[in-house]
Amino acid sequence: MNVLLIEDDDLVGEGIKVGLQLAGMTVDWLKTVKNAKAVLNQVAFDVIILDLGLPDGNGLSLLRHYRERGWDVPILILTAYDGVVERVAGLDAGADDYLTKPFDLDELAARLRALQRRSQGRTRNLIHHGALVYDPAGLEARLNGQAVDLSRREASLLQLLLENRGRIVSSDRMQDRLYGWSEGVESNALSVHIHNLRRKLGRGLIETVRGVGYRIPVEKDGCH
Repeated sequence: MNVLLIEDDDLVGEGIKVGLQLAGMTVDWLKTVKNAKAVLNQVAFDVIILDLGLPDGNGLSLLRHYRERGWDVPILILTAYDGVVERVAGLDAGADDYLTKPFDLDELAARLRALQRRSQGRTRNLIHHGALVYDPAGLEARLNGQAVDLSRREASLLQLLLENRGRIVSSDRMQDRLYGWSEGVESNALSVHIHNLRRKLGRGLIETVRGVGYRIPVEKDGCH
């Protein structure tokens, strides 16, 4: 999951970034409305965590700005404003969830997974594909009932491909999911991860669409 965190508090922001990375998510962190607008006009994210009290503007205005333009990326408001009026205003402005500070990192990660799951039309956390079962919460895969040892990035890449079964996922999108927009990436990094997944899960699982990206085909007898 590629997360955009918009939060101006250094201590809170660093804690969220590190905690979510340990949960297998890629986190890009910005501190101002200005920078958020610049990045959101260029990069797509799976979910957004939005603080309301930003140094150069109100997070609620930023939220309304993008909802009025039809953007449907899931947004979770994370703020110290815990009154009913503020929560109602945030949800009515287009937020998908609302969490107040202080908060538990495990709960935040679970809420983000739920937002992503609902945005994809899934009701269950586990993703099944033939003999393969993947658990996004635990970053765990089982093939024919046997646990498969995956690195954090291998697990994140597998999840992205499973979420888009039957569709080609571009190399650029994969790199955004794995590394974010601000982290440098070695030219062969993606190929190495794909190679490792094929070695661990079987070469027939992931197809290469030359010059475009990769995909996991939909099972002929259906998948869920």
